Amino acid sequence: MALSGGVDSTAAALLLQEQGYHLIGCTFKTRYSSPASLDAAVQLAAQLGIEHHVFDYSDRFEDVIIRYFRDEYMCGRTPNPCVLCNQKIKFGALLAEADRLHCDKVATGHYAQVIDGQLLRAKDEHKDQTYFLWRLDEQQLSRVVFPLGNMTKPEVRAYLAQKGYTALSQSGESQDICFIKDDYRSFLQLASNPGKYILSNRLAELNNLSPKQTNRLAHNGFAHYTIGQRKGLGVALGEPAFVTHINADTNEVTLGIHDELYTTEVPLRDIVFRGDPAQPIMAQIRYRSLPQEAVLKNAIVQFKNPVWAVTPGQSCVFYQANRLVGGGIIV
Repeated sequence: MALSGGVDSTAAALLLQEQGYHLIGCTFKTRYSSPASLDAAVQLAAQLGIEHHVFDYSDRFEDVIIRYFRDEYMCGRTPNPCVLCNQKIKFGALLAEADRLHCDKVATGHYAQVIDGQLLRAKDEHKDQTYFLWRLDEQQLSRVVFPLGNMTKPEVRAYLAQKGYTALSQSGESQDICFIKDDYRSFLQLASNPGKYILSNRLAELNNLSPKQTNRLAHNGFAHYTIGQRKGLGVALGEPAFVTHINADTNEVTLGIHDELYTTEVPLRDIVFRGDPAQPIMAQIRYRSLPQEAVLKNAIVQFKNPVWAVTPGQSCVFYQANRLVGGGIIV
C-alpha cells in the first residue's frame, strides 16, 4: 500500500483493511519530500497497525524524473512528469518492492478503476486520474488495486470523517507536481537567454506592425514559454498574442492570435494502443481538457473537430467508452 498520509492514501488503506487485505505500507522519499508528509505516513501506519517501510528514491527520482523534466524544457517541449513517474517510480518501483516483500497486489489512492485487467475511468469525473496512468502495461495493471475508483472525493472525505479522521478529511488538495513549489522556471533556475519573437503575419497585420518593428521584440529564452501561453510574454500589443511555436535550435518563439492554435491533426510518438482499431476513439490532449472524437491513423490523431493549443511533450490519451485504451506523446 502506497502511503503518503494524505486524504486519499489514508482512505484507501482503511477501505482495504475493512475488505480483509493484509497491508504493508510503503512510502517513497525524494529530495522534495516534506518531513511532515513522511511523519504523517509513519503515524498512519502505526495507527493502522501495519508494517511500514520508507524507501529513499532520491537518486532514482533525480536521474529519471528531474532529468527528463529539465531536458524536455530545454528542447522546447512541455513535459508531463506525473505520467513518467507513475510508470517508472510509483508503479514500476512499487511492484519491485512488492515482489521483495512477497505481496500479491499493490494499491494506491488514485482515482481510477481496474476491472478484468482493463483501466477504466473513476466514478468521480472531476478527480479521474486515468490520464496519468496510460503508460502502465497489462502486467502492471493485473496487480493494481484502486480502492477509491468507485467513490467521489466528497464521499472519500465523508468516509474519513466517519472513521474519526475529521481534521484530515477537511485538509486541502496536494499540488499537481510534487517537486514544484511555485514556478517551473524558478525550479529549473532558468537564466535569461534573450531571443527573438517571431510574429505571425496575421498578428502583425492586426497590430499594424512593420517587419522592422517586429524585429525589435525580444523574449527571455525559449524555455520560459509553452504553447498557448498568453501571460508573461513581455510584449504590449493591441491584439492578444499567444505562443504558437517554439524553436529550441534558433531560440525563437512565434506569437500568433488565438485562432491560429487550432488544429485537427496531432502527430504522436511512443504510441500504445489496446483498443478496437475499427472503432473511433475519444482523445484527450491534456489533463484538464475534455476528450474529443478522433481517429488514430499512422501515428497521427485526426480529430473530428479542431482542438486548441496542442503542446509537444504532453500526452494524448485514448478512450473508447469508459475504458482507457492507450496514448502517445505529442510531437
